[in-house]
Amino acid sequence: MKSDISDGLRLRPFSQLSLQRPELLAPAGNWDCAKAAVENGADAIYFGLDRFNARMRAENFTEADLPQLMTFLHRRGVKGYVTVNTLIFTKELAEAQQYLRTIIAAGVDAVIVQDVGICRLIRHLSPDFPIHASTQMTITSAAGVEFAKSLGCQLVVLARECSLQEINKIQQQIALQETSLPLEVFVHGALCVAYSGQCLTSEALGGRSANRGECAQACRMPYDLIADGEIVNLKDRKYLLSPQDLAGLDVLPDLVKSGVTCLKIEGRLKAPEYVANVTRVYRQALDSVMTELERPLFPSEEGGKKAPVSEKVRGQTDQEHYDLEMAFSRGLYTGWFGGINNQELVHARFGKKRGVYLGEVSRIHNEQVTVKLEAPVKPGDGIVFDCGHPEAKEEGGRIYAVVCKGKEAILSFGRNDLNLRRVHIGDRIWKTNDPELDKQLRQSFAGENPQFQRPIDVEVYGEVGQALIAIARDRLGNIVQVESAISLVEAHTKPLDTDRLQEQFGRLGNTPFVLEKLTNHLSTSLMLPVSELNRMRREIVVQLEELRSQPKRWQLRSDVSFQDLLPSSSTSSPLSPSLIVLVRNLKQLQAALRAGVETLYCEFEDPRAYREAVQMVRQQQQKNKAEKSSLPTIWVAPPRITKPGENWILQQVRACEADGYLVRNYDQLQFFAQDRCVGDFSLNVANPLTADYFQQRFGLERLTASYDLNITQLQDLLTSCSPQWFEVTIHQHIPMFHMEHCVFCAFLSTGTDHTNCGRPCEKQEVKLKDRVGSEHVLKADVGCRNTVFNGTAQTGAEYVQRLIELGLRHFRIEFVNESPDQVTKIIHRYRQLLQGEITGSQLWRELKLQNQLGVTRGPMGVSVLK
Repeated sequence: MKSDISDGLRLRPFSQLSLQRPELLAPAGNWDCAKAAVENGADAIYFGLDRFNARMRAENFTEADLPQLMTFLHRRGVKGYVTVNTLIFTKELAEAQQYLRTIIAAGVDAVIVQDVGICRLIRHLSPDFPIHASTQMTITSAAGVEFAKSLGCQLVVLARECSLQEINKIQQQIALQETSLPLEVFVHGALCVAYSGQCLTSEALGGRSANRGECAQACRMPYDLIADGEIVNLKDRKYLLSPQDLAGLDVLPDLVKSGVTCLKIEGRLKAPEYVANVTRVYRQALDSVMTELERPLFPSEEGGKKAPVSEKVRGQTDQEHYDLEMAFSRGLYTGWFGGINNQELVHARFGKKRGVYLGEVSRIHNEQVTVKLEAPVKPGDGIVFDCGHPEAKEEGGRIYAVVCKGKEAILSFGRNDLNLRRVHIGDRIWKTNDPELDKQLRQSFAGENPQFQRPIDVEVYGEVGQALIAIARDRLGNIVQVESAISLVEAHTKPLDTDRLQEQFGRLGNTPFVLEKLTNHLSTSLMLPVSELNRMRREIVVQLEELRSQPKRWQLRSDVSFQDLLPSSSTSSPLSPSLIVLVRNLKQLQAALRAGVETLYCEFEDPRAYREAVQMVRQQQQKNKAEKSSLPTIWVAPPRITKPGENWILQQVRACEADGYLVRNYDQLQFFAQDRCVGDFSLNVANPLTADYFQQRFGLERLTASYDLNITQLQDLLTSCSPQWFEVTIHQHIPMFHMEHCVFCAFLSTGTDHTNCGRPCEKQEVKLKDRVGSEHVLKADVGCRNTVFNGTAQTGAEYVQRLIELGLRHFRIEFVNESPDQVTKIIHRYRQLLQGEITGSQLWRELKLQNQLGVTRGPMGVSVLK
């Protein structure tokens, strides 16, 4: 189905001259995390403030902290990026504008943004303030980078689902098209199973929108797999949607060679010890990789060049692996960097933090537990016993004593600390806490004095009878010049040779600096008192700190407002309301055609079936022409995601010659630019600035309003634009998760990807059953990506009359696995609703639907299933 990416580590050639040291970017939710990041070698930190960020459950800085925080960071040579990475609703634009003004004025180094309208607003307020396109923009291709560039973004955070091979392809394509932007990738941390964090599950099941920073982590819950009506016995594998944590340590050389500009550590809701630990491991590993990669190529005996040792893929050391597992681990894996491997990404045995695996219980006797050790353990360590039921309360506690006998260890615990009757032979033991490591990590950022020092270079000039001149530079391009207050004299003893200068200027303890290189330009034997050299050194530190801590002066226009960018809203349309029906198979299409639906959307698993669908509609058109009735139109949908090398799928979609296309991403906006197009919900249209951009720039016939809008927010959007621009989905099974992870391949085959899985997706009807017994439909698309649809359909029927009054005329209903009879019945009822023959509440009661519009419950959103 898609191009083989098992050779994901094949890399583009790299020139040693072009090797760039990527920035190491660490998360920081509070002051302790910020200090932990800085003192362990982060080049930059990213953090949310108290609004508009995708970490709303985390502790966050406030706007009032910004001046002090940015001064601290800049003095230490570290950048600070603010996350404004949620969707912004119409009524929030004024507040968002003020918030952005504060951020820009505070000299922040960049903002990380998801919302298209907010990118436009930032560029309107400031022509030069840097915007980083968030991973939640779901950029997986050169077309996505080009889109971000057109918005004024200076950097793109790629989707975590991109392999190294795909990153290299994107780099090559943007270089050829001259649309290059620096690329950033996540290198470590939790992996969201939903594509680029575009998850509607938290809302659909838990009432909290992930697109608004309130993820409820539904992917970390247990599910049963139902195939053709039967529960599949997967033994202890229940966490079917919970990926292992990403650890890119082993592929660091390949990431450097791919030319990515920034390596980002994920750290949602994490403690300062986590930040210190992971930052330190990656700082040291990255420095060692750079040292190796920058080594000159050695001539070999054969006369050619011998590659440096580092050409081999770097392996983790035991200590690094231990530290990362103790930081936080649901299992560590290279994620999608090496391509698709559905057998490894999700082990499915637990969805929560474990730590380091110690071994299995081999004996329980006299309140003691014997284990064959696989990792070191000592008194004071915290452990947990894993009996294969992570959803239940597990036994655990601190070890009181350890007695080693060969490879076995006998563990003792404090009296009454745990109930050994709940521990069994064969239980796995995990070390969850190492107090010694935690203490060491806390010490790394304790106290006021800098512990991590950044390099400076010093050059020294001077002649007899003149002042000694020292010029110091840091890696950020800051440069200062200091002169001695005493003239240089000829030296009779102890001249200022390079060693002496190195020693005096190198005494930089308790400062943010370390002397890396000293160049001595003194030509003869000269002398200056040590006290004067010390004064000059202190002056260098003061001046460099002063220079660094001056806030960035971005341009900020006081005479402009978001209102300048608002489209003009038009009066309501004289047209009567129309029903759009999206079907997912040919039988449903037949039923919709028989029901006389005029606008039909098809989203099939296999785009080759679109030819037959278009043929069916063309036959119906001939029939209707003869009967002089209105003609149906057919629009078909390409898959949600397009990656490098997947344009053949778009060509296959276009080959059916439909009347138009339902576009979902940046590649499709480009590919179908000359065709009739409607923008789907995945374009995340949540405010008029975003709507206007897609409408004007891409000439879309309609836009689907974001599923994150409740009725109040939807009304605000419709009244701020022309309502004719929009269609609203009023009946659907919410697509909760859309994933690169293929559940069919992982749990119904032993294959790793589409080349060897035997395609169970084509043979079996599969559902996922959650903890409350709801069964959610699972579908695969042509790119082998899976979507989990909410088992219960939901409706916005009660709001339809109000939306008609606001001028909305296009109402969409969607089917997943309904029978033709159900399709006919539901279409009939919605037609009655649009014609005012029945009320919304009659409809949802009769069809037993969840009464909710979009996925965000507002004050008027009532849910019958809670």
